[in-house]
Amino acid sequence: MQFYTIGQAARLLGVSPDTARRWADAGKVATHRDESGRRLIDGKDLAAFSVEIAGTTGEADAPYTTARNAFPGIVTAVKLGDVAAQVEIQAGPHRLVSLLTREAVEELGLEVGMEATARVKSTNVHIDRA
Repeated sequence: MQFYTIGQAARLLGVSPDTARRWADAGKVATHRDESGRRLIDGKDLAAFSVEIAGTTGEADAPYTTARNAFPGIVTAVKLGDVAAQVEIQAGPHRLVSLLTREAVEELGLEVGMEATARVKSTNVHIDRA
């Protein structure tokens, strides 16, 4: 199971750490403390929350891409077929969907709740495991 700190969650959601902390304080996303006292968010909970708030962060006007068209985010869905697969990533207010081979998904070990980066070139979306 993958867990994220408040700072990591903020980066994946495209908001400030203060905003992510306020959401956690308000109970909008569940956290627990590790042995050193840091607040952590379960990857699956963060994935579900990212879908829930997509487009409502108030920072939608802020650019979220880099010159290389990389969208760091969190995997929110993995649908496996016999040969093909579909992977969805929520990158701040952006939802990206990639169709790729089942073998590629298995080699990358992609699961809901894990961090990944969608790279876009023309009409193709490539997924890099973080």
